[in-house]
Amino acid sequence: MTSDEPDDADRDRGGDEDASATDGSGPGATDVVSDPADQLLVLPDDLRSELKEPLGPIETDADALLEDVGEPLIAVGDVVTYHLLEADCRPDVALVDERTERETVDEEIRDTVTEGTSLEAVNPPAEITEDVVWALCEALERMEPTTILVDGEEDLVVLPAIVAAPDGASVVYGQPGEGMVHVRVTEEVREEVRDLLDRFDGDVERFWTLLE
Repeated sequence: MTSDEPDDADRDRGGDEDASATDGSGPGATDVVSDPADQLLVLPDDLRSELKEPLGPIETDADALLEDVGEPLIAVGDVVTYHLLEADCRPDVALVDERTERETVDEEIRDTVTEGTSLEAVNPPAEITEDVVWALCEALERMEPTTILVDGEEDLVVLPAIVAAPDGASVVYGQPGEGMVHVRVTEEVREEVRDLLDRFDGDVERFWTLLE
């Protein structure tokens, strides 16, 4: 992104944001079925509207966003990752699922963001699985940039990413129709996200054991 508003070409190839934000209502709802043994958390209906609210300030220009990012930089979403790469910044961790705006991303975005994929994980919509938590933790421990290709949907992984990242890290994800949300990780933000995750259905205790 080089301007404050997406141009027509941006809209054609997916726009400035990923449709799947953090409310679990994105694409592929019937594409992937998780093994119940792998399923950790499931998004309850009463949290969906709350998770539509951005967890940080919204930026529409990748270069402007990059002036204020911390380390490590974690990108969640194909279009967000694409724009960061176009701005010559490879995220330390990127999670992509080859979709945006409830549609498959175009070939240019897909090829760009999946190049160099080194980890894969299954994570159906509206869930957080053991598989994707393991992949996230592995990626954060690596010394080199790591891309996780998610079979299903990556949007809710924003939440464990914020909790697992160190103070000062940046987590960036798409906000539908608006731009890129930049979350600078602090203990205050981490506690806010912990409270949200504790309200999920599923094996919350095991989730925290794996993440911590």
